[in-house]
Amino acid sequence: MAVSIPATMRALQQTSLKGPQDMRSIIDAPVPVPGPGEVLIRVAAAGVNFADISRAYGTFLDGPQPPYLAGFEAAGEVVAVGAATTRPQPGARVIGVGYGAFAEYMVLPAAAAVPVPDGWTAEQALGLVVNWPTALAALRPLGRITAGETVLIHAAAGATGQAAVTMAKYYGATVIATASPGKHETVRALGADHVLDSRTEDLAAEVLRLTGGIGADLVLESAGGTTFDASLAAAKRVTGRIVVYGVAGGEAAITNWELVYKHQVHIIGLNIGVLSQAAPQIFGELMGEMSALIADGVLTPARPTAYDLADGAKALAELESRATTGKLALLP
Repeated sequence: MAVSIPATMRALQQTSLKGPQDMRSIIDAPVPVPGPGEVLIRVAAAGVNFADISRAYGTFLDGPQPPYLAGFEAAGEVVAVGAATTRPQPGARVIGVGYGAFAEYMVLPAAAAVPVPDGWTAEQALGLVVNWPTALAALRPLGRITAGETVLIHAAAGATGQAAVTMAKYYGATVIATASPGKHETVRALGADHVLDSRTEDLAAEVLRLTGGIGADLVLESAGGTTFDASLAAAKRVTGRIVVYGVAGGEAAITNWELVYKHQVHIIGLNIGVLSQAAPQIFGELMGEMSALIADGVLTPARPTAYDLADGAKALAELESRATTGKLALLP
């Protein structure tokens, strides 16, 4: 049965580079047409990410210029396919990353459309292509975590942080997590061994105390700003790794002098979009490992906080003000 696809749709349009408050709900956005190697999905749920905030302020490298349709992560049903596209077929439920996810319809590259696991809703699959692979890449291929090591995980109550805590415990690491006080119970329930207040004055001293003065073997750094200094000071000398995958708290700098005389550590940059394109083999292995973690019940369906599509600006504002835990979803 052919699905009738409308010509226009509801969507959220970012109208400036002054932040998410300038996101407007529009009702006449043209429904995109899938090109060769692309599929069109009817969006059932869109994921809200920190990168959406960076784009809204124009700080995301090579980000879209306003006015643009906001959002980039969505799950839904394939309703049309472009030329030379054999799969996924119409009717398939997929999740992927593209442009204009905060809308009723969105185009995805067919090759990067990941099937929604059997028995999961579109909403529960959010995180599967952004947050979870980021956490796994930071821990394994890049962070090289092994059983018995200690990992410091910032923003542990967020979608990526929660996945990182769960996986780090599964791989046998001791987890020191940071989160604001109201979120500590959430993080403890995931198995974190120690939970510190993310706003504590001397975070590094606390981590050193918990590690007998040695420091963390691995730090997952997404906070940026002043927290970045604490991450450097909390990492184990010489063999400590810091994987930097976010800049939520603003930019931070480190000099070559500091690397030689003050912080003798490995600093590793991670952007999951770049990793998937520049190192497809590593990304493929990563997704395979993630599928195994799902099959083994280590990673379980996300339980996102859902907002109506029209409330997208509100969802982004709450994420920006650190008022949320876990994954956020917009429902068209």
